[in-house]
Amino acid sequence: MAKGIIFDIKRYAIHDGPGIRTTIFLKGCSLRCQWCQNPEGQRTEPEIILRSPRCATDCNQCVSVCPQDAISKDGNSIEIDKAKCDLCAECEEVCVYEALEVVGREVSVQEVMEEIKKDKIFFDESGGGITFSGGEPLMQVDFLEALLKEVKKKNIHVALDTSGYVSFEELDRISDKVDLFLYDLKIMDNKKHEKYTGVSNKLILDNLRKLAERGKSVAVRIPLVSGINDDDQSIQTLVNFLQSLKNINQIDLLSYHSGGREKYKRLKKEKLPKAFHSPSKERIEEIEKILADSGFSVKEGV
Repeated sequence: MAKGIIFDIKRYAIHDGPGIRTTIFLKGCSLRCQWCQNPEGQRTEPEIILRSPRCATDCNQCVSVCPQDAISKDGNSIEIDKAKCDLCAECEEVCVYEALEVVGREVSVQEVMEEIKKDKIFFDESGGGITFSGGEPLMQVDFLEALLKEVKKKNIHVALDTSGYVSFEELDRISDKVDLFLYDLKIMDNKKHEKYTGVSNKLILDNLRKLAERGKSVAVRIPLVSGINDDDQSIQTLVNFLQSLKNINQIDLLSYHSGGREKYKRLKKEKLPKAFHSPSKERIEEIEKILADSGFSVKEGV
């Protein structure tokens, strides 16, 4: 059966669709949002992360066990030569302080289904289900489709969190197996979208329009970032676009938080992204009112 790379499984999620859910995070994303909350999901392949504060000065187990001599240490300062590291995870296995971790593992459809079965009682009782997120889950479309087929055999509600930056053929290929699309709209102005995410939003907007025309269930998710997409013009452009579509009624507002910056440090990314900020509580309430007055059901998430 098909295999894929996942980097996390989050149980008892309540902000990724209706009811209590289990969210499966697939690795790989074509966007490079400067405020990304899950930078460990950007690259398709596994990566190693380092939590330096957990490292003990008197412990050198990771250095001694590494078969590639890729790890060096000075006090509690660890350096990993990524050119040598083959992600064998032996360092992770011996690190009792959990300072080292390989993020991303290859799994089969059956392995994921075994995890999903553990939580089915919670789905049944709460009206919840499975959410596939990332990264961008459609970057592993063959694996995703194979998973969707098995999940639907169990009569489990499925939500798909997507940036929409994929070919519509890929979206259409899996759309009948998805009960709810959680569709990210980051910035309406195309030039700003290119600046802050690295890609144009034209394909994203076009794909959302096509999903709406086909009557698919869609909740639009807006990551609110102060000074980027929370101004009146941005919100009004968003309203005008969504009002031009059919069947789009739900908007989820997701306030920016800075947790992603710490993950960039752990991944030893060459360039740390700039610091962004969430809009004030008062501004978020103003945006909620604008959207509600425009006829949308609005929910604030995380």
